[in-house]
This record gives sequence, structure tokens and C-alpha cells, in this order.
Amino acid sequence: MHNHNHLQPPPTTISSAATTTSICRSITFSTPFILLITTLFSLLLILSLSFSPTTPPPHPHPSLFPNYLNSPSTPNDQTTLPPTPPSIAYLISGSTKDSSRILRLLFSIYHPRNQYLIHLDKKTSKSELNNLALTVQSVPVFKAAQNVNVIGKADFRYKIGSCSLAAKLHGASILLKLSKSWDWFINLSAADYPLVTQDDLLHILSYLPKDLNFVNHSSYIGWRESKKLKLIVVDPGLYLAEESEVYYATQKRVLPDAYRLFTGSSSAILTRKFIEYCILGSENLPRTLLMYLSNSPSSESVYFPTILCNSQKFNRTTINHNMLYASLNSRSQARRLNSSDFNDLLMSGAAFASPFKVDDPVLDQIDHELLHHNRDEPVPGGWCLGDTETNKCSVWGDAEILRPGPGAKRLEKHFLELFSNESYLSDQCQYEKSSSSR
Repeated sequence: MHNHNHLQPPPTTISSAATTTSICRSITFSTPFILLITTLFSLLLILSLSFSPTTPPPHPHPSLFPNYLNSPSTPNDQTTLPPTPPSIAYLISGSTKDSSRILRLLFSIYHPRNQYLIHLDKKTSKSELNNLALTVQSVPVFKAAQNVNVIGKADFRYKIGSCSLAAKLHGASILLKLSKSWDWFINLSAADYPLVTQDDLLHILSYLPKDLNFVNHSSYIGWRESKKLKLIVVDPGLYLAEESEVYYATQKRVLPDAYRLFTGSSSAILTRKFIEYCILGSENLPRTLLMYLSNSPSSESVYFPTILCNSQKFNRTTINHNMLYASLNSRSQARRLNSSDFNDLLMSGAAFASPFKVDDPVLDQIDHELLHHNRDEPVPGGWCLGDTETNKCSVWGDAEILRPGPGAKRLEKHFLELFSNESYLSDQCQYEKSSSSR
């Protein structure tokens, strides 16, 4: 169990109080000066994503991981045994007064094989952060599996700007350091919730190639998105220690020629290899795009789709679906889901859905009918050996044993539809020339 007050992840704030205050107030600075300042901040942000030193965590409980210290001498015989379940790294993000929602989400997606990193942004009080960390540390199975961590030194997450992207990359870099064994990275917010159990999800993922990246993407920018991408903003979350407002420069810029921009949703299911490609910077594209988006109001929805579709190494691994259900209103914004949406959630075949209102009754319905657990207890899986329904996960067994349920059938059907007749290839990083107006 770790609280990152001990890990001390590298900060993303980098200026003295006097300098940052003058920058924030002097909105009359020229656009080239703004670009220079924020580019310098983005360069330092890239350096801040390097791994921080930490001591190795203690070994997890042997009842959950009986083979933890025993490396098999021969590969798993796939003809007689099911494939070894994968592992997912979850980054769960929230803000002030989101602790109860995050804990509920954590219990709903918990599995001993996975890694979990919780990030409450800088708007959250120190007492709320400490209480959340203490609550996490008090859950016996979290402590036994050594797989739930809380970031102690938080980042800002504004609705626009690039600090949200910086926080996501920062969290991903910590997860890479915490464990060498996870296969996919999933970022969730406090407003998200699962529609299947982790046994369902891990069971289906164990039969898929581990190089597939699931992210909504489109090259169609349109005049609205084009206008957003051409605007220049200064995001104080990258360099100020105190909360301030994002402000706009008066000038605009042209879209880049060196690569094609793709837009999508901020949520995605991404492979470890792709996350390493973005974090470790083996090529110039991730760094170049990060610098370009440091001045953009829409960086979080552009960064991952653009890198995936412009990289020859990853563009054929991209599936145009993020496995998250959302219902858009007339303004193309995701509306809050409620009990009237339950049947649509069930039929969607998605693994997650968003956004939900705090403690909406539909969440109780999902807990009862789909996940079969109480909100303050882990979802029962193959690793739970308790002899009563109310205390099933108090006794632990081998975390490699999965007991998929109806949710796995829904996921299987959905994946079969995605991959049928190789139709997913026609929706994979396709560039629409009509969207290239500048």
C-alpha cells in the first residue's frame, strides 16, 4: 500500500511566486512571448514525466498470488489451459468532494490483478486527500494485494487547457513505475461507472491481442473543432501553484503540416507499449505534439488519437471504440445518465458508461443487477472464497481464477460485431480530406 506522499512524484509546477504572478496578470503580453513561455513549460513538463525513485513494494499476500515467486519453467499450454488473465492499470481522477464517488468506483472495478492509482486534483483539501488515503489503507484486500495507491502531490485539472493531459501522462508514468506486469491502461473519472465485472472484462481481454488500442477517433475536425484548435490559450495549471483562470491570446495559429490531427474522447483503453512510447519518448512525435498542444484548449481529446493514427507502429492497432457508453444531447455533449437509460446501457455491450450524477439510483441498479455487490464492497470474482453472499470476498483465493458472468457474453457479442468481416479496418485511422481546411 503506498501513498505518493512517500513516492514524491515529480512536480509539474516550475516557477517562483513573483514570476508566475506577473505572467498571470500581464495578459497584454505578445503572442510570441506567450508561446515561448508555455513551450518552455511543456519542455519541463516532459522532463517531469521521468520516473521517480521508489523502494520496491512488499510482496502481495500469497493466497492471492500463489505463483508470485515461482516463475514457470515452460510456457502456458494454450491447448489445455485458458490464457493467463491480463492486468489493467487504472487511473481514477476526481476533484474536491469526489472521495465517496471515487471509493464507490474503486470497489466496483476492483480486482487483485489490476493496479489502481487515484488522483484528486489540487482543488481538493489536504484533509480530504488524507482521509481518502487512510480509508484505502484500511481495506484488508487492498493492503494484501498492494495494488491501490493515492497520489500525494496532486496536479491541476482544468476543463480546458493542457494540464489535464499533463496529469494523465503523469499518472501513467507512475503506473509504469509501480508495476511491470500490467497490459492495458484505462483512465476513468469520478463520473464513470462499469457495466461489467472485472472477471468479465479480464476474461474477454485474455483472448484478444495485447497490442490493440481502443479509442474513439476521427480526422473530421469541422469548423468548431478547428476553431478550438487554432485558438491559443495559456493554462496556468502547468506552472502556477495556485488556482487561476485559463486565458486566451488574441492571435490564432494554423494547424500543423507535419502530422494530421485526429480528435476523439478523453477516455480510452491503451496498451502498455503505447503508453511507454508516449512517456519514454523513443521518437519525436509524442514530444512534438505535446509541445503543440500545450497552448491548446482541447489537448486531452486530441493527443492520444493523433499519436496513434500518425505512428506507423501503432496506427494498425487502433480500434475506433473506447468501450464507454455515452448519450449525446443536441449540442453533441454527453448528458447525465439515469434509470431510463438502463436498458440502453445493458444492450450497448460497453464495459463502462458516463457521466452519472452523484449517487443516482441507476448506480444502485447497476450494482444490484449487473455487478452483484454492495457499493462499499469489492465485486465478487473467482478470487473470492467466502461462504456467504454478504461476506464473499473476506476469504481470498488465487487471483488468476476468473468466473465470468452475463457481462462477458455482452462484451463478447460486442467485440464480435466490432471485428466481424474485418469491418473495423474501414474505420481505422481514416483521414477525411474534406476536414483539412486551414
